[in-house]
Amino acid sequence: QVRLVESGGGLVQPGGSLSLSCAASGFTFSRYGMSWYRQAPGKERELVATITSIYGSTSYADSVKGRFTISRDNAKNTVYLQMDSLQQEDTAVYYCRAQTGPAGYWGQGTQVTVSA
Repeated sequence: QVRLVESGGGLVQPGGSLSLSCAASGFTFSRYGMSWYRQAPGKERELVATITSIYGSTSYADSVKGRFTISRDNAKNTVYLQMDSLQQEDTAVYYCRAQTGPAGYWGQGTQVTVSA
């Protein structure tokens, strides 16, 4: 079955960096776009970044543009999110999503906390 397992979350000070990974299995990873979403307490889940399947084209939410970088390694069936210059507003649970259809598949999430 499809599995998406995020890792790399944790506690970081403002201005710091974290790198998230999402290991995928159970489907042909290279054929599908992948996305990172996040959900902060009391807020709706929001799209953070997307990367296409073949050409690896990327897009970002305005709030993270220039600070976050999404990438993928199709040989390792893994999508990454490099997060730099983190701010307290980036505190959230981060989820990866496989764009296999209207619903897609979701991972279980990894907590990112930005705090001094």
